[in-house]
Amino acid sequence: MVDNRAAEIRAAGVKAASIKAASIRAARIKAAGIRAAGIRAAGIRAAGVKAAGVRAPGVRAAGVRAAGVRAAGVKAASIRAASIRAAGTRAAGTRAAGTRAAGTRAAGVKAASVKAVDIRALVELLRAPAAFSVPGDVFAGAAAAGRPIGARACGTAAASVCLYWAGMALNDHADRFVDVFERPERPLPSGRVRPATALAIAGGLTAAGLGIAALSGGVRTLTVAVPLAGAVWGYDLAFKDRTCGPAVMAAARSLDVLMGAGVGALRAAAPAAAVVGAHTLAVTVLSRGEVHGASRRVVATTGALSGTAAGGAMAVLGRGRRSTPRPQRALATALAGLYAWRFGGAQAAVVRDGRADVVRKAVGAGIMSLMPLQASLIAGRGQPLAALPVAAAGPLARRLARKVSPT
Repeated sequence: MVDNRAAEIRAAGVKAASIKAASIRAARIKAAGIRAAGIRAAGIRAAGVKAAGVRAPGVRAAGVRAAGVRAAGVKAASIRAASIRAAGTRAAGTRAAGTRAAGTRAAGVKAASVKAVDIRALVELLRAPAAFSVPGDVFAGAAAAGRPIGARACGTAAASVCLYWAGMALNDHADRFVDVFERPERPLPSGRVRPATALAIAGGLTAAGLGIAALSGGVRTLTVAVPLAGAVWGYDLAFKDRTCGPAVMAAARSLDVLMGAGVGALRAAAPAAAVVGAHTLAVTVLSRGEVHGASRRVVATTGALSGTAAGGAMAVLGRGRRSTPRPQRALATALAGLYAWRFGGAQAAVVRDGRADVVRKAVGAGIMSLMPLQASLIAGRGQPLAALPVAAAGPLARRLARKVSPT
């Protein structure tokens, strides 16, 4: 039993020793595990720290870069904004400059337009193309008086043109109220020329005409120029609408021929003055139908008057037949025939159709056909070289009459 107990004790001791050894081993294993875990944890922490260290500078660097990008973006945005503002300012300046330039150009265009309109209105007021029919009166009178057509005759012709234009301006001033209804396209009723301006032009041209007449021909010419100016003003202001109106106009045109001859040669120039007066009487009578038309009876009267003028030109040629060479007589006869054909054809058109527009064309043809008649009178008195420019002025005047009405 003792042996058994000893054995049990030994066995228990061995177990206890084994248990202690196992405990020690377990403790060691635990310690080793703890240490390993600590080492691992430390490694992990170290790795974390390292990772954090690596990441943190990267993050910081990224932040710096991001901040730089943002700053660059702000700067770029500022630069862009500044550029846009500068461009806007420049564009605004350019636009303003363009607007100013456009305004200046527009003002220039308006000024040019106003100037162009004023000039055209004055040309229409004075019936500029019809002025070509005026110098022939003076030249016909000078030729009838046996005077050469030189500088003095040209000066007298200039005075005659001034008086003629004065009559045109005064005519429109006197008719300004009637023309509102009958001829609204004329410069005064259309508002392109003021009545006071037209009256001032008439007065100025009358003074200029008388002054030029005195300078070119002296008292001899001025003596006829004064009653001529009186006839022009009297017709426009007092006699135009009366029965004697056409006769006053014819007298004014006859005085124009006599002004070319001068006081000392009135008798010699009287036949030529009568021829021009007869033609003017025919045109003036016909012109009374420019608004409402003309009847055949009126055309018969004007036809007789124009026929008288053509016949009178031939009679004047017959008086100087002995002293006028045959070629010159042929030229004078041809020019008289041209006058009769042009004015006679226009009156024949009125016989077929007496409307106002046809009458106005016939009146214009009568004004333009006066030049061949004047040239016939000049050539018939032995001055063909002076007759040719007068005859050549007819086609030029007709061409201009297509743009500006002579009536």
